[in-house]
Order: sequence, then structure tokens, then C-alpha cells
Amino acid sequence: MSLDRSQKLTIAMPKGRIFEEAVHFLQQAGLQVTAELQDSRKLVIPVENAQLEFILAKPTDVPTYVEYGVADVGVVGKDVLLEEERDVYELLDLQIGYCRMMVAGMPDWKPTEAPRVATKYPKIASRYFREQGQQVEVIKLNGSVELAPMIGLADRIVDIVSTGRTLKENGLIELEHICEITTRLIANRASYRMKSGAVDDIAQKFMEVIPRSIR
Repeated sequence: MSLDRSQKLTIAMPKGRIFEEAVHFLQQAGLQVTAELQDSRKLVIPVENAQLEFILAKPTDVPTYVEYGVADVGVVGKDVLLEEERDVYELLDLQIGYCRMMVAGMPDWKPTEAPRVATKYPKIASRYFREQGQQVEVIKLNGSVELAPMIGLADRIVDIVSTGRTLKENGLIELEHICEITTRLIANRASYRMKSGAVDDIAQKFMEVIPRSIR
């Protein structure tokens, strides 16, 4: 199956490991896409003979570009989708970039009267604790959230965990599991209707190689 040549598709992708894995998927599907694209200083990169154009963006911006139609489709982690709450179609679980959204803290953590939780994901954290019937103060941090319990800024943290090594190295343990996180293929609602052939085509190409990629 080849892409619909009458419909150019713009794909928003984050730089880094997710980009490399997604490009690997497209290569397996027979498209002439190279991983070296992310080494370019260009932010908008056309792919010759493939009717594709990449927008390389910060992960948190990918669903924004897709919602507003700057990109037709995007590749993004489920953590970003849950936090950004953008109005997009979630087409496919690519089953890459696996990790877990967890509550973590010090091993001797005890409930307090005014609990504070530090996180890069304030919406996810607030929603989770509200569903648990717990009132907490959520403190947004942009990095090194593991530091918060160590210096007394917060009682617990909410963050994504892959191997757990970072938590262990900082004396923290996993306390509660919130959800599983993988990478998703999303689409702009208008593009899904107006460019249905091209969108379905790229989704099918991803779908065809997912089983081979996770064996």
C-alpha cells in the first residue's frame, strides 16, 4: 500500500527516542524516511517522494499543533494527551515508549494533614487524587521532581517511571499506580475527514509493523 499522492500529510513529532522509533516504523513500512531528520536544525522538514512533511516539536506542543490543524496527525505520549486534554482523535496505540504514571515518595512516608504533591503533570495528579477522594496541594515543577520529597517541598510526587532506577537512586519508592503510558498516533478532526485516505493510510502502515516491532 502506498500513500495517497494527492494528499500531502503533515506529521508533528517530538524529537528524541519516540521520533527514532516512529521513523523506524515508517522505514519498515517502506517509506524513505531517515532518522537523521532529527539532527537537522530545520523545524519543518519535507520528505521527498513520500508526500510527507514533519514538524519537529516539543512533546507537549504536538497535540496543540494537531488540534489547531497545523499538523494533520501527530505522534505523542499518552501522558501528554492526558495532561494537555486537547480535542484530537486518538487513532492508534503504537505500543512504544512504554512507562508508568506513578505516585512515589520516601519509604517512611506518612499521611499528613496538608499533603503536597510535586509533579510535571498537575492536571493528571489533581484528577487522580480527586478520584481517590483525597485533597492535596499540587505543586508544578518542570524538572527533577524526585528532589521535592528529599528537601521537604512535597510529601509525594507524580511522575512517569520506566525502569525505576531514578527513583531508587534518589531514595524513593513507588507507592501507587495511576496508569500505563505508551505512544499514540493522533489526528486533527478536520484532517480525519478531509484527508481520510492519507490519514488511514499512515495509520495502516503503523499498524502493519507494530506486531513485528514488539516481538
